[in-house]
Amino acid sequence: MTRVGAVDCGTNSIRLLIADVRGDGTLTEVTRQMQIVRLGEGIDDTGAISPAAMQRTLAAAAEFSEQCRQESCRVVRFVATSASRDASNAADFVAGVRSAFGSFDVRPEVINGQEEAQLSFAGATAGLTGAQEPYLVVDIGGGSTEFVLGDSAGGVGAAKSVDIGCVRMTERHLHDDPPTEDQVWAALTDIVRAVEDVAGDVDLSGVGTLIGLAGSVTTVTAHALGLPDYDRERIHGAQLPVEAVIEACTDLLLSELSVRRALPFMHAGRVDVIGAGALIWRTVVQRVAHDSRLRTVRTSETDILDGIALSLG
Repeated sequence: MTRVGAVDCGTNSIRLLIADVRGDGTLTEVTRQMQIVRLGEGIDDTGAISPAAMQRTLAAAAEFSEQCRQESCRVVRFVATSASRDASNAADFVAGVRSAFGSFDVRPEVINGQEEAQLSFAGATAGLTGAQEPYLVVDIGGGSTEFVLGDSAGGVGAAKSVDIGCVRMTERHLHDDPPTEDQVWAALTDIVRAVEDVAGDVDLSGVGTLIGLAGSVTTVTAHALGLPDYDRERIHGAQLPVEAVIEACTDLLLSELSVRRALPFMHAGRVDVIGAGALIWRTVVQRVAHDSRLRTVRTSETDILDGIALSLG
């Protein structure tokens, strides 16, 4: 058994999983944490990580490094996704992370969309039971969304990453509170085009089980379930009718910020971007349900973090 630290640094949040990984490919969670740092804030316009976003993210990285030391992690893997792939000053970010995790000799891996998708699939399907194959795992991030089609043995048949995410679509299109009809249509045009691009590489017509993960999907699921607070155990593995998911997505998309903020399960850092995330998820669910004649959708609370941790076992 090996105690490992897994860090996923995305466009909207940075997250830490410390876990004990066994030789048989199973893990036991020690702690799982998240901070909303908005690393990708404004990057769609400037092409660079802003000084404030850089500072927030590196401060969180230093905190996570200290926790890994306190929990006696033997190895740490730091994966950076969409924002740091796109940034012109990515080298500064890499240097800052290496400094924060100095004692672990961590070099942040700015992985491509294909590897990101594979890690998400491994994490989301670990321990999955009672689901029809093949699985389509959809991971909605802040800057990009990954689609992975695979089976219970972990075999990935096809994968695609596209540049639609809750932060990117919010900053590009959804500027008003609530968004106007024209803004929603503009965002939807980008999303539909991206999903059509995915369909050229990933067969959306033969999906046995659709599995959504990451904050946008879990928040939609909490809303569809009417939870009185954020309950990870009830969200993980939830199987909901397609119609209930679509309804919850539409409600979050069209709600005012004050209404979203008052929802008891809503993370404060997700209030302004959940509308875009919900629109992406609604579009994906509608397309896959139509093409594969699915009636239900599943949600996973295990994701790329678990995949990163498992890769260290």
